[in-house]
Amino acid sequence: MTMADKAHQVFEVYGESKCFDDDGRIKRTGSVWTASAHIITAVIGSGVLSLAWATAQLGWVAGPTVLLLFSFVTYYTSALLSDCYRTGDPVTGKRNYTYMDAVRANLGGFQVKICGVIQYANLFGVAIGYTIAASISMVAVNRSNCFHKQGHRAACNVSSTPYMIIFGVMEIIFSQIPDFDQISWLSIVAAVMSFTYSTIGLGLGVAQVAETGKIEGSLTGISIGTEVTEMQKIWRSFQALGAIAFAYSYSLILIEIQDTLKSPPAEAKTMKRATLISVAVTTVFYMLCGCFGYAAFGDQSPGNLLTGFGFYNPYWLLDIANVAIVVHLVGAYQVYCQPLFAFVEKTATEWYPDSKIITKEIDVPIPGFKPFKLNLFRLVWRTIFVIITTVISMLMPFFNDVVGILGAFGFWPLTVYFPVEMYIVQKRITKWSGRWICLQILSGACLVISIAAAAGSFAGVASDLKVYRPFQS
Repeated sequence: MTMADKAHQVFEVYGESKCFDDDGRIKRTGSVWTASAHIITAVIGSGVLSLAWATAQLGWVAGPTVLLLFSFVTYYTSALLSDCYRTGDPVTGKRNYTYMDAVRANLGGFQVKICGVIQYANLFGVAIGYTIAASISMVAVNRSNCFHKQGHRAACNVSSTPYMIIFGVMEIIFSQIPDFDQISWLSIVAAVMSFTYSTIGLGLGVAQVAETGKIEGSLTGISIGTEVTEMQKIWRSFQALGAIAFAYSYSLILIEIQDTLKSPPAEAKTMKRATLISVAVTTVFYMLCGCFGYAAFGDQSPGNLLTGFGFYNPYWLLDIANVAIVVHLVGAYQVYCQPLFAFVEKTATEWYPDSKIITKEIDVPIPGFKPFKLNLFRLVWRTIFVIITTVISMLMPFFNDVVGILGAFGFWPLTVYFPVEMYIVQKRITKWSGRWICLQILSGACLVISIAAAAGSFAGVASDLKVYRPFQS
């Protein structure tokens, strides 16, 4: 019996139930708006704050052009990927619950292992990147208040290490939320926070331009000779590509988000709408934040718009923005890490199905609420995961470099290559046909961009490590 036959049998049993979906799982309740909230939480992350810096490296011509190109590629390949949620029929075909399941169903073989390594390594890296970003914002609140009291020339040196530990403790607590379906509320709060700090960053950029009456920057970006050498210009331009790629990176959790959607209508249809809404909203924000940040500061655009102290006043508004960043990153960390948590716990259950430590859940009474189901394996392993990401963040707290590496490492394989290849198999596109050639050209071009971005970002890390001393301010 084929998997499709089994799926149809399941549908016959559960299809008409008000409590279960066609795969026998509890009925999904996600909508285009909850999916959009998940995507916006994942996409409008700390990456938006580096866009003024990225635009400064590329200039007024290449900067906005690259932003628009990445938005188009992200939307197009996300639409291809959403068609791969079900294998075969888009309405009744077998569901793929994770990105790896979709690769296994469509491509199979060694590519599944490659996908798994890249996806989960990227999720691990995102956790590190978000820990760094959150600690930088916490430090910025402290420094902003210090500058307000002691003047803009005060040293106000603050170590980020204690703040990384604070963020880690918060994530240990939130990581005990069992699964993706139970963090919709956290995603909605995080999405609101992302709009809050993005709007503040945009507003401060607009105010700076209005106050000076001058638009900074140039057509080709940061000047060679006065600011950087010719080789540094090349590396930084490549690094900027990685930063922009990271700012649009969410394909690695798209299938997991799609698996929360109710049907009808078909999940792919809802997901495409959510993707269009989310990518359109984020692109407008990215263009405004990146361009107004560059217009305000030109070649001096800071690596992080709200923490690089291009702005000093109003200090209370900067504090609100940076607190919003921290709240957002608490939620975004969970949105990205839940698929990794689920994968490890599912694998452990398959390997040790009789282990009570892995499978047993203990009811912890909470006054006024349903008992919280505590799992010992989940408690221990998720806590260890957060501790490891926090320690690595302390050892390498280079925001722009880490963002560039993550963008470069995940963009081509997860956002472009696998969606394109799966779509070709799913739709049975003939090899060497016009559409096949166009898809391969898109994939090849994005591979070149990813390699260039990775080279630039690693060059940045190498440069920073020469002068960095761990655990010191």
